[in-house]
Amino acid sequence: MSQHDRKTGRPSGRAHLLMFILLAGALLSVSSRALACANDNNVEWVQLFHDQGPMYDSNPEPAANASVTLTFRVCYHDITSANIVYYDAATGDVTWVPMSWVSTDPTGQFDYWQGTISDIGSTELQYWFQINDGSATAWYNAAGPSTSEPADNSPDNFYIIPGFTTPSWMQNGIGYQIFPDRFYDGDTSNDVTAGEFTYRGCATEAPSWASGYTNVAASVSGCDSEVFFGGDLVGIQDKLSYIKQTLGANIIWVNPVFESPTNHKYDTADYYTVDPAFGTNTDLENLISAVHGTSNGPEGYIILDGVFNHTGDTNCWFGLYTYWNFTCSVTGAYQSQSSPYYSYYTFQSWPTEYYDFLGVAPNGTPSMPKLDYGASGSATREQIYGSSSSVVQTYLKSPYGIDGWRLDAAQYLDSGGNGGSDATNHQIMQELRTAVTSINPNAEILGEYWGDASAWLEDGTEWDSAMNYNGFTNPVSEWICGVDENGNSNSIDTATFATWLWDTRADLPWNVQEVMTNELSTQDTERFATRCSWTNGWGTYEGMILQFTYVGTPMTYYGDEYGMLGGADPDDRRTFDWSDATTANTGVALVQQLSGIRNDYPELRTGSVVPIIPDDTGDLYGTSGIFAFARVDANHRLVVVLNNTSSTQSDVAVPVWLAGDAIGSTVTDLVTGTQYTVSNNGGVGYVDVTVDGHYGAILEQ
Repeated sequence: MSQHDRKTGRPSGRAHLLMFILLAGALLSVSSRALACANDNNVEWVQLFHDQGPMYDSNPEPAANASVTLTFRVCYHDITSANIVYYDAATGDVTWVPMSWVSTDPTGQFDYWQGTISDIGSTELQYWFQINDGSATAWYNAAGPSTSEPADNSPDNFYIIPGFTTPSWMQNGIGYQIFPDRFYDGDTSNDVTAGEFTYRGCATEAPSWASGYTNVAASVSGCDSEVFFGGDLVGIQDKLSYIKQTLGANIIWVNPVFESPTNHKYDTADYYTVDPAFGTNTDLENLISAVHGTSNGPEGYIILDGVFNHTGDTNCWFGLYTYWNFTCSVTGAYQSQSSPYYSYYTFQSWPTEYYDFLGVAPNGTPSMPKLDYGASGSATREQIYGSSSSVVQTYLKSPYGIDGWRLDAAQYLDSGGNGGSDATNHQIMQELRTAVTSINPNAEILGEYWGDASAWLEDGTEWDSAMNYNGFTNPVSEWICGVDENGNSNSIDTATFATWLWDTRADLPWNVQEVMTNELSTQDTERFATRCSWTNGWGTYEGMILQFTYVGTPMTYYGDEYGMLGGADPDDRRTFDWSDATTANTGVALVQQLSGIRNDYPELRTGSVVPIIPDDTGDLYGTSGIFAFARVDANHRLVVVLNNTSSTQSDVAVPVWLAGDAIGSTVTDLVTGTQYTVSNNGGVGYVDVTVDGHYGAILEQ
């Protein structure tokens, strides 16, 4: 479900980071030497770098009381001393750890300094760096360099969270999101037929599959949720070889599958029963087993959509509507205040005025009555996640064994009809995490939130990650397409885009960044191809290259790989055109290639993210609209170059020395196979690259 009260995704911008970007442009001008490093009472900011990638953090997911060695990059022979400063929120103590020089980069451009926190304890630490060149001092945290010391407990500090791990299969995986009714009809015997039942005055409609390529709306206004095309779980299983082998995806997120009167299933009637239009519970077991198996491609993982903020009004716990052959053997809260489920909901005036998804019935969304989670240990909490027979635990255990839950409208879960995002919501999420990890410590908890989700992610006690609307979907859309994820006009330049990405990374612990899901489209947004006015792949290929090379888990919404079009809900949920599901389609072929590259190079999954070119600040590199960053570990350096213009750009000067590429060495574009030699420009290495319009290069060394 979309979040209608979303926080704005655009960061306000941090002045010292923007200063850093502008300084980088001035210092890295092609016409001047890049380095001006010496013990001269002046710390050079551009070369300063640290994140928690494997080159810079010896133990990014440490156990309690472990030691952590941190590495910091500076300009060659530029500084005289450096310190790690860390803050223990539990005690309020601030501790300084001196650092020492340990090595010089093979290119001779950088020095590396190290320090060790010998015992991190058992509670969260935050840290930052102090860097000195004689009388000059700079400070550095996840937001970048600054002239002033970061505050204790600043949200931009680096995190050390003992005992907090995110699933390695999410860190290393590639995702694919499926809206079941529109993906593939594998069993026509369970198809909903026209007029089969009526729900809230809307009779079911069953158009042909092909008609859904362009039109998924109902013939009766307001009845779009009753249009069924026949996709099901058997259909997903039938197409696993396409997902796993052709596209290279090994993580499948399936939109809701439980019994419901609508095609989207975000109004659950029965959490313990697969919707008959999608198949049976046995079909779900078979699909999970097939995803986990290797007969159709590599071992995979499956995440189910958990709609736990609200039920449907057909749910027997509520009991307002019945439909089709769905019957209840219990008395619901709407039917009697003596119902055993009365406490599951909150009524302002029983029975007609109750809290729902977006307000209070009969206004708001009355078909989705909001669950009341009450206090810790309440019947609702036990039913949803607390007991061994709860919804959450049932599907994590045999015979199902799913690998995680995506939590719909996650910030709204609360008690007494409150809107969520408060202390009770966080308590619920902490309890839910305990329940999930008690069954499967390696399960994924993926929250839906459209703004800064750090409140649920910063201490390792709630979610593992969130859908990255704030740090990927929206900035990418505004930069490439000139509109936000909902199609509203708003264009940003490359410098703003670069700052936005940096700022949103700074909000999160490193291992959380690695499992944020990066989507170009979802079931709640306009299709990316539509936002970018699809013409021969305009913008979509560029977005795909970024999606598969940026930090986080790429999550392709079914059909995005071939450029499926679609406006706002329900048009973003068109039927899959299987005639396009072949590598003869340029987009499908590119996704296959990018999946292979991501799987071959671990630095694209867990390596550092090093800024290379923030552009549009004065045509600094001869070409406006170029953005570049590096993904690096101890073994490889990949520099990703994106051309956000409609024309091929030749001789784009990329300062690959910032990634550690040596003068005279060779780099290969993994996308086109073109090889380049790193040239000497003022004593540092550049590559002059040719990049097609709205496309990219991945330079490997």
